[in-house]
Amino acid sequence: MELTINHTTRNFEVLPENLEALIAMELPEKKKGIAVALNNRIIPQSFWAETFLKNKDSILIITATQGG
Repeated sequence: MELTINHTTRNFEVLPENLEALIAMELPEKKKGIAVALNNRIIPQSFWAETFLKNKDSILIITATQGG
């Protein structure tokens, strides 16, 4: 199974069940300051657990950083 995450194709034996599981895998230490788009559509954090992933989905993960 395949996902494109931040413009990089990644192969998975089993896809993460939903966006929440994917974010926990990709950014285990980060809980705030994350924005996610699935197939060019922003998904609010309150919907991550109910947003299921499919083969060939495209995900963009953006994290906020401090500084100027």
